Amino acid sequence: MEMLRETFFMKGFITAMVIAVLTKVIVWANYHRLLVSSEEMERPKRYWIGTLKKKIENYYNLQTKVNNISCIVDKYFEADKILGINSFFLEQIPGFCAIICVGLGCLGAIRGIAMNADINFWGRNLIIGVVCGISIFMMDYLTKMDQMKRKIKINLINYLENILPNRMLNYTKKQNYKENLENKKKEEIFKAKEEIMNARKDLDAEIRERRGEVQVQEKRIMQKEENLEKKTDSLEKKERDLIRKGEELEEKKNEIVETLNKQVEELQRISGLSQEEAKQQLLSELEKQLIAEKAAILREAQTKAKEEATKNAKEILGYAIQKCAADHTSETTVSIVALPNEEMKGRIIGREGRNIKTLETLTGIDLIIDDTPEAVVISGFDPLRREVAKLALEKLIDDGRIHPAKIEEMVEKAKEELEAIIKEEGERAIIETGVIGLHPDLIKLIGKLKYRTSYGQNVLNHSIEVSNLARIMAEELGLDAKLARRAGLLHDIGKALDHDMEGTHVEIGVDILKKYKENEKVINAVQAHHGDVEPQTIEAILVQAADAISASRPGARRETLETYIKRLEELERVADSFEGVEKSFAIQAGREIRIIVKPEKISDDKMVLMARDIAKKVEDEMEYPGQIKVNLVRETRVVEYAK
Repeated sequence: MEMLRETFFMKGFITAMVIAVLTKVIVWANYHRLLVSSEEMERPKRYWIGTLKKKIENYYNLQTKVNNISCIVDKYFEADKILGINSFFLEQIPGFCAIICVGLGCLGAIRGIAMNADINFWGRNLIIGVVCGISIFMMDYLTKMDQMKRKIKINLINYLENILPNRMLNYTKKQNYKENLENKKKEEIFKAKEEIMNARKDLDAEIRERRGEVQVQEKRIMQKEENLEKKTDSLEKKERDLIRKGEELEEKKNEIVETLNKQVEELQRISGLSQEEAKQQLLSELEKQLIAEKAAILREAQTKAKEEATKNAKEILGYAIQKCAADHTSETTVSIVALPNEEMKGRIIGREGRNIKTLETLTGIDLIIDDTPEAVVISGFDPLRREVAKLALEKLIDDGRIHPAKIEEMVEKAKEELEAIIKEEGERAIIETGVIGLHPDLIKLIGKLKYRTSYGQNVLNHSIEVSNLARIMAEELGLDAKLARRAGLLHDIGKALDHDMEGTHVEIGVDILKKYKENEKVINAVQAHHGDVEPQTIEAILVQAADAISASRPGARRETLETYIKRLEELERVADSFEGVEKSFAIQAGREIRIIVKPEKISDDKMVLMARDIAKKVEDEMEYPGQIKVNLVRETRVVEYAK
């Protein structure tokens, strides 16, 4: 029984000490945070300190003198809460725990004496209780909370009574300076209007002078018209003479034609051929010779051109297209931020241009402030930096406080917000495609593709579409759908860094995937999707096909379905318009026209010229992205039976 009672008292001592220490630590931490916040009054971290600051600012804005700042500070300070509990109440809890410890020690001693227990038992409880109570009271001395509270109040009162009024006074001076500038601006406008009125009077006088000159010129023109009428009469006489002479020439022409017809009839009689037959025979021979010569020259030129230019042209064009993916520079290098008023432009520039220089230095972009009403242009080739600048500027406009320190803070917040957006977009793409197990850095790179375009097509949406297309085709063929959708989502991952690194987006993407130890089959599919290497799996071929489908489908390059169908029909119409065409088919989403010719009408030599003519007509009559392959097919079959 004595052991149980001793355990009860020890548990009471320990519980009271734990509660006292824990409460004291919480209160000390709260006062420490209040102290730090009171020393950083420009950006207070505690809500009630910020509320107190705004209240005093409102008093100063109303030009009201505040005499009881210390009372106001005490009022707000006493209302401070920790986890919804008043901090002053929590500060009293350690005292209660000390009293409890002493009380338990005394109670244990009294109970031991009443039960004639050993002095060691009841004396130990009394000593422990007294020691615990004294220890709790000593914590107040060691933590120096009274000094912290006094320092907090001193900091708050000093800032609100001394620092804040001076800053509000400086702000009022700035406002007065701006008003003076506005008045000067109005005076300049008035002077400009007066100058315009004077210029208008001078212009009216000049117009009157010009009218007099025009009237003089009109008189001269009237005289010239009279002279022209006289000349017209003489010309009419000459015309009648020419008509008479023309009739005489017509009679002579008829006589010559009759003589020529007699000579032609005589030639036909001698040669045994009619005029049309002789002409057709001569033209047929000349046509055969010309077709053969033109076909030979064309074959030689095409072969030489392909040998010398195909390889270099493909490399140069492919690299240039993927590095400059946007249709228009203005769509990818410029952003516009709307302003609430024209006054905001001056605040953005700042005194001696400090604000705009700070923003441009921190973001690495160019801020263009011109005569465009209520708008600021953000220019830069890096879409991420441009987005950071746009978000930071919008935050500054909403906040209203624009100075170098605030700009730095808002730029950091904008960077954090952009990082969050990039991460969300990457996670959205992963969820939408069902790809799992990606490295967090790869997820961020996928999210960056949201701010990358290629030929007007968003690269992130394009990658998601390629992933889904590759998965569907793999499922239909009974192949590895997970591998196909993973490779499809990652095939353009290099475009997230191709503005920052040298090399094509394929090379950059392969290096990134190798760095994060991605599957070798996925790396091969990414490396082979533009034909840089041979595909090692069927899934890699599916990624190539899905990439081509996504890039060439109706709508990928802002082309409607109706326009797409009309283009295919127009392509087939152009091919069918040539004589000797049996049937034509537009395939490969309009990138190829396959034409079947009649072998009895079109020879092999004529096919070369015909393909050239069709390609030329397509170039002249149609508008299309990329290039169209003209493919002519001629087949001759001879069947004979041996009996």
